[in-house]
Amino acid sequence: MILQALVDYYEELASQGKIARPGWAKVKVSWALEIDEDGHLIDVLPLRSPSQDGKKMLPREMELPAQMKRSGKGAPAYYLCDNTKYVFGIEDGKITEKSRKAFENFRNLHIQKLATVENSMAKAIIAFAYRYTPEDFLSLKTVSDKRELLQGNENCVFISTTGEFAQTIPVIAETVDEKSEEEIIGTCMVTGKQTSIARIHNSVKGPLGNSPNGWTLVSFDKDSFAYDSYGKKQGYNAPVSKYAAFAYTSALNHLLSDWDHVKVIGNTTVVYWTMSAESQYQDVFTALLDGGSSELSNTDLNALMTSVAAGKPYNYNGLPLTPENDFYILGLSPNAARLSVRFFYQCSFGEIVQNLKQHYHNIEVVSDGGRADMIPLWALLRETTRYKKADGTLIKPAPQPLPQLAGDVMKSMLGGGRYPETLMNQTMLRIRAEQEISCGKAGIIKAYLIRNTENLPDRESIMEVAQVSLNTESSYSPYVLGRLFAVLEGIQQAANPGINATIKDRFFNSACATPAAVFPILLKLSNSHLKKMDPGKTVFWSRQLGDLLDRLGTDFPAHQSLQEQGAFILGYYHQTQKRFEKKAATDKEEE
Repeated sequence: MILQALVDYYEELASQGKIARPGWAKVKVSWALEIDEDGHLIDVLPLRSPSQDGKKMLPREMELPAQMKRSGKGAPAYYLCDNTKYVFGIEDGKITEKSRKAFENFRNLHIQKLATVENSMAKAIIAFAYRYTPEDFLSLKTVSDKRELLQGNENCVFISTTGEFAQTIPVIAETVDEKSEEEIIGTCMVTGKQTSIARIHNSVKGPLGNSPNGWTLVSFDKDSFAYDSYGKKQGYNAPVSKYAAFAYTSALNHLLSDWDHVKVIGNTTVVYWTMSAESQYQDVFTALLDGGSSELSNTDLNALMTSVAAGKPYNYNGLPLTPENDFYILGLSPNAARLSVRFFYQCSFGEIVQNLKQHYHNIEVVSDGGRADMIPLWALLRETTRYKKADGTLIKPAPQPLPQLAGDVMKSMLGGGRYPETLMNQTMLRIRAEQEISCGKAGIIKAYLIRNTENLPDRESIMEVAQVSLNTESSYSPYVLGRLFAVLEGIQQAANPGINATIKDRFFNSACATPAAVFPILLKLSNSHLKKMDPGKTVFWSRQLGDLLDRLGTDFPAHQSLQEQGAFILGYYHQTQKRFEKKAATDKEEE
């Protein structure tokens, strides 16, 4: 299904002229070898240009014969473009046995391919191949002056003295085909056609990690009998035609090269597309993951999600977004030389938007008098790490969340399923370590209680408290205990204005996990605090305290489960936010 979707996407891109034609691909080239009609190397011309920030020199992308993955001692040369090891027979400024063999492969390939071509440039390339040896290049001033060229491993192409690149000449371009001495005919599992089967598939490169040779999505170890079936070896075990192998890798590399529409989350790289290759769907999906963009505010996104989730089209920058349009999301993780598929979704755009809308509804909580309704994925994952110092400044470089966790959370967002248990566990660890509950942490706990407690006997009570803001009518014990702790902290702060450390710093974790061991002590302490206040404040706080104690009764639970601790924290957060909300309203009236 994945390969079929990528092949179909390639064909749509090709029909729109957005990707290289079959047998060709975008290749990064750093040097052009200028040769005359007799094959003399006249000059080596740099093709690189400065990056936008001016800090790097970037190679030029050119359409050239596709460079399929190569391996083994006698690895084949690439046609019309290769690195200096093959073109000159020089590797890291030296001639080695491997580089000499590579040079012979490059020479023989071009002599064989161009022998019957009636063209001056073709004859010039053949003459070049016959004229020079690796030793000649080391002493040739045109080359030896380019130390960077000899030390590197960068691609070179041929150019005539009139400025014409070899690959652009029609009669030379016609010699580019997929025929080889090893030709196995079979039924392609992607296209269903009887055609030539690929032995090895091209590499996939992009923002997946550090690997100069890239990764393969479909591969088998050479001479590994454990993976051989009926005498078939390598790619013949999973018959994919050379065309399909080229098409799906080209489409995937095209997606990975589009930095605006690639998300790297933990160790998972996510690409997404529509079969119609319309970029507005990718733009909107990116904004939905990031919690907004320069072109789509939170208000715009909420309007968009409401419309699309209801099955209605939405106009984005003059371009239509149709809920019925098929949308594809692929998550990949590098594993040695291969790629692991973390997830693959193929559904309507409306279904994806509906699931994301539900996710944002799940994590929505009150925050500083307003609502935190579009907390992006990166911000949620950050809550599972220690990203702040004790003084509140951010830690640099920012710590990364658990790699597995990042991909699992995104799967939950996209598929609408349960959140990973690790998300709740890591969030609780950070709360216990820091005694700080941000809107992000509260949102995670609320979302977890909504989706992951469906089989618990107290599910109804949990849903009563898993709300955006304070539920003053709930008598669910863990939630009320959290509210009670917030009130006790408020009493201490009111009795001791400007106090540096509160009961939260010393007792929060114990009160959350083992209420019976802590709350009797805190209630006794609150009596002392209430005596310090003026009568008006004493009445105000005593009423809140009495209401909550009436809901609880006289007995405190000895222990609380993880879900009950989550409800406790949510109760504390809601009650604290209610106090801040009142303070903000008072300050506004005074202004």
